[in-house]
Amino acid sequence: MTPLKTLFLNPPSFEKFDGGASSRWPATREIESYWYPVWLTYPAGMLEGSRLLDAPPHHVKWQEVVEILKDYEFLVLFTSTMGWDGDQKMAEVIKQTYPSIKIAFVGPPVTTSPDKALNECPAIDFICRREFDFSVVEFAQGKPLNEILGVSYKDKESGKILHNPDRPQVTPEQLDEMPWATEIYHRDLDVTKYNVPFLLHPYVALYSTRGCPAQCTFCLWPQTLSGHAWRKRSTDDVAAEMKQAKELFPHVKEFFFDDDTFNIQKARTIELCEKLAPLGLTWSCTSRVTTDYDTLKAMKDAGCRLLIVGYESGDPQILKNIKKGATVQRALDFTRDCHKLGLVIHGDFILGLPGETKESIRNTIEFAKQLDCETIQVSIAHAFPGTEFFDFAKENGFITNEAMSDDGGHQMAHIEYPGLPVEYVMEMVHRFYDEYYFRPKAAFRVVWQAIVNRDVPRLYSEAKDFMRLRSQRNKAARIKREENAVKAQESVSMNA
Repeated sequence: MTPLKTLFLNPPSFEKFDGGASSRWPATREIESYWYPVWLTYPAGMLEGSRLLDAPPHHVKWQEVVEILKDYEFLVLFTSTMGWDGDQKMAEVIKQTYPSIKIAFVGPPVTTSPDKALNECPAIDFICRREFDFSVVEFAQGKPLNEILGVSYKDKESGKILHNPDRPQVTPEQLDEMPWATEIYHRDLDVTKYNVPFLLHPYVALYSTRGCPAQCTFCLWPQTLSGHAWRKRSTDDVAAEMKQAKELFPHVKEFFFDDDTFNIQKARTIELCEKLAPLGLTWSCTSRVTTDYDTLKAMKDAGCRLLIVGYESGDPQILKNIKKGATVQRALDFTRDCHKLGLVIHGDFILGLPGETKESIRNTIEFAKQLDCETIQVSIAHAFPGTEFFDFAKENGFITNEAMSDDGGHQMAHIEYPGLPVEYVMEMVHRFYDEYYFRPKAAFRVVWQAIVNRDVPRLYSEAKDFMRLRSQRNKAARIKREENAVKAQESVSMNA
């Protein structure tokens, strides 16, 4: 039986929005960035005649998507918390235009709230909870919905929402049997469209593992999509894909392992490095601060250039509150080891996590300066539905606004603790960047790297993007302050 002709879609959204199938932290960035929709490549590679359409980096508008769909029978759309409203509206237009097309939604929002999704958007035929690789393939190949594990849908006769039993997680053996993501990139995507400021351009991303055993309370994908069970591809399979990718993309300057946690197991990391070293590739990856010196050295010797490291906070109590499984001292030791080996670090920090105070924010800024990473990203804490952080914030009344972004998809503070107004958190994000990058050492380093990598025009463009968002956030913070002042005045008047 010929499978349904299927379009896998990372949908168009806000201008320059990096979300959906491509990002664990969906938002329009301070600087235009696009990650790869790796999740969608696996089922796309299993279905003959399918296509992966990554709309945001290719600047494909929703009207173009509707036109493209005239040639397809089945749409699989990866939605995000930020993009949900626009995604469901587009699904309604698609269903009105092509009544016979089948539409499946996948991604965190439909996993955590399947009933809400199906009730709010009648255009959705079914949703897949958590890992969806085989569920959508089985449907496209003709398997009845009531026999497919891990899906939810409305019964056509009764209108009742039905939840089939959960699908077992994908096994390591199945990961090895899956198509290679890089082959689907070569088939369907233009890799020059993908940009991440701290990675060399062009770059290509892939996974060597799935899931994350860490228990960080705020992290979205392990709690709603990939799970905490850490499953690894064989090192032979990963090395073989990298070897072929080098041939498919001779112009690519860097390969990035976008695993939830790449190097959590020392023996496996060193084994993989031994197989990557002969390929002569430049690559980067995610890392925890618990990685020891010997592992870092093996990575460096095998061509590793950069690590993305989630430091999150410089306050010991906050690290405990979010179950980070790391300490401030361990982070300092790890960073010292990286600098000694010549490994570049992009450090991630979050303001507004449980227990945050004005003092802890100051501690984190000083901590970041002490670490002295080559580049940093400072995010506003978001309590995504389905995470332990969301449950904590909801139960304690800390969520002031369900909307986590402005009209452009930019991150906005929506968590407010006693004595820590949301506008203060937004202001401190920019204070953090100012104090960090306007140090002579840091400013010189950024400019020098742009010159060395021949990326001065790119640096100029990124600076403009950052200043534009800075202006928007400052305006939002000012409006919030004015609203609070009015409320305070009204309260005084009422009590007079």
